[in-house]
Amino acid sequence: MKILKLILCCSFLLAIVSCEDMRGRDVGTIAGAGTGAAVGSMIGGDAAGRAVGAAGGAVVGGIVGHQVGKKMEKK
Repeated sequence: MKILKLILCCSFLLAIVSCEDMRGRDVGTIAGAGTGAAVGSMIGGDAAGRAVGAAGGAVVGGIVGHQVGKKMEKK
């Protein structure tokens, strides 16, 4: 499980670093989805709970991150 988390973190960082022309809402969506998935997977108890938690956290985090990114673009 630790290897999987390491791979996910590295691919997440690579996605953010490789797209230098991304707008604030794009970065917010990716950051929110990644953070939400990580937190959601920690909350779930067994393997199925962690998968559901990660998926739900990614969706909620992506939506929140997108909205925060849109507000940051307006400033």
